[in-house]
Amino acid sequence: MTRRTDTVIDADAHILEPPDLWQRYIDPAFRDRPICIKTDEHGLEYLEIDGKMSKRNSGGMLFTVGGYGKSPQELMPRPDRTYADTAPLGAMDPRERLTYMDQEGVDASVLYPSLALLWEPEVFDAALCDAYCRAYNRWIVDFCADSADRLIPIAHISLGDVERAVAELERSVKAGARGAFVAPHTISRIPHGHPDHDPFWAKAAELGVPIGIHPTIEPNPPMAAAHFDGMRGQSWYFTVMSSLAVQAAFTTLFQYGTFERFPDLKLIVLESSGGWISAWLERMDAKYESIGRFTRKMTRPPSQLFKAQCWISCDPDEKTVPAIIDLVGDDRFFWASDYPHSEAKPGVMDDLRDMVGLLKPEARAKLLGGNVAGLYDITGRRTATEG
Repeated sequence: MTRRTDTVIDADAHILEPPDLWQRYIDPAFRDRPICIKTDEHGLEYLEIDGKMSKRNSGGMLFTVGGYGKSPQELMPRPDRTYADTAPLGAMDPRERLTYMDQEGVDASVLYPSLALLWEPEVFDAALCDAYCRAYNRWIVDFCADSADRLIPIAHISLGDVERAVAELERSVKAGARGAFVAPHTISRIPHGHPDHDPFWAKAAELGVPIGIHPTIEPNPPMAAAHFDGMRGQSWYFTVMSSLAVQAAFTTLFQYGTFERFPDLKLIVLESSGGWISAWLERMDAKYESIGRFTRKMTRPPSQLFKAQCWISCDPDEKTVPAIIDLVGDDRFFWASDYPHSEAKPGVMDDLRDMVGLLKPEARAKLLGGNVAGLYDITGRRTATEG
């Protein structure tokens, strides 16, 4: 950015977990059931989950989660292309990550996982889900510990067992996590906003920490293909459509009146683009006024609830976002890079400069980092005098 007075914060960046994270950090009772990386008879890596080869993360494709900037040819699986050895700068080391952020002109990064986004659809033991989450949460707090508040740890919580989710949220926040995220699906198939989950939302509100809904690998069949045959392997389609699951989970919180039951709850919609939110709020408001009168669980229009309790991340190359910021509220938006995932777009900072150049100064500062800094109370800054 051109003015050093603006704080620049990446609201949804990722790390690549070390392959032995769950072996080192998991509770002793689950030490024989860790998530780990192994190789098949062809020398290709796969993810092992609870002692079994993952159905969705095999055939040497694990390294592609760190595929930032790689060509399609460079993303073809081979035995010499491994998850750890092909990791981009700063993907696995906190000091290198700060170096990378300095090069990009980023003051702080809110960090989400990579491998931890892959296992949840394949585990139906709520106790094991909780143990996997807790191991990651312990590690990410350690990863960020010496960064002078520039690397912000976010806990992973599974909603498979609400009592366990409440306990792990409280434990991880006390340990240093600044918030948490949940998958857009639940192993129980209970909607996110259902009153069964109220103890979790109540604890988040009590602790004052934001909860994000972040895309993950989905159960089979994914929402985007539930009504179609012949869609296996259509990775572009599923990447584009992954936002649907997040939108669905998010919308249940309005259907069940969750925001009104917990007016201090803070919710973030992540990695699903941001330009759709204006039209979606309009649609929800319209249905609130029409069919909503028959089953009213909200006493305020969804758009008002969103503007009071929700935030959304956007991609810096979204051309519609500057046009809708005034409609939705300039204090509701973050930008996010998704680095170092293969979906992340090189040149993201150039796109960000173009986007904020269309905004008024106050909205510009909020989008660049002011909104996310305020939500998470982030104080870390680069030492350079110019961005």
